[in-house]
Amino acid sequence: MTSQAHPYADLAARLGGHATTFNTPEGKLTGYTAGDLGASTPVILVHGWPEFASCWEPIASELLKAGHPILAYDQRGYSPGLRPDALEEYTVEKLVNDLAAVADTAGIECFHLVGHDWGGVMGWAAVPHMPHRIQTFTSLASAHTRAHGEMIARDPDQYERMEYLRKIRHHPEQIVTSMLRDDAVKLRAVYQGAIPRHIEDAYVQRLNDPEVLAASLKYYRALGLGMDMPTQPITVPTLYVWGSEDAAFARSSAELTGQYVEGPYEFVELTGRSHWLPEEAPEVVAAHLLKHFARG
Repeated sequence: MTSQAHPYADLAARLGGHATTFNTPEGKLTGYTAGDLGASTPVILVHGWPEFASCWEPIASELLKAGHPILAYDQRGYSPGLRPDALEEYTVEKLVNDLAAVADTAGIECFHLVGHDWGGVMGWAAVPHMPHRIQTFTSLASAHTRAHGEMIARDPDQYERMEYLRKIRHHPEQIVTSMLRDDAVKLRAVYQGAIPRHIEDAYVQRLNDPEVLAASLKYYRALGLGMDMPTQPITVPTLYVWGSEDAAFARSSAELTGQYVEGPYEFVELTGRSHWLPEEAPEVVAAHLLKHFARG
């Protein structure tokens, strides 16, 4: 693992940590760590679309102040060292394997898992796959995958909210071109004006490469090629934080999620908050995380 010429060198320094490249069996994932990963249970933070591991900096700062070591990484497709061409390399199973490989590489046996958007989708699948390693799980924005699928079929509102997904799956090349045209105005619109402009600019700068954006869209295109929906119950302590103004996940999916959790469960609705909880409400989210970790 090295921190030379690393995209997270400055961020890691601000946190008093280390920019890191995790050498997994399938490739290299960029990220960062902070705090003593062996002193107490670390928190692994996994981003969604279209974000990077930098989305966690404000939350990571709060967790570190409370004594929780952290690890965050760019998922495959976002990391230049693991950007395969084939769609089947972007299944949820692959994302779960990446999580396990990163933890192994960092020498972490047990951890708290926090995922946003696709990080949450991956997390719902990872928990039943490795409940012995995940001490607690938190999903930000993303409803349980089966609850979401059920509401897409039953709730017209949730179905309409997934129109972007259908467009990505059916017209990926056109979506990439359209999103990056005119200073990426359509890509910027995805963030709903809910995140600070400098963070938005940083995301757009890295996604402005068509190869990177196209790779990030393969997550959606790979749906159905592998294990998308966990079939085993969620048994670890679970926190689900949802913003009432989330444009992707409807209230119906959010409220149904608890039916798929058999372990201790808390649902927190953040009134007036959007999908972009790590960037929009980091202090509030961090406070709920700390309470969750203490209970778990």
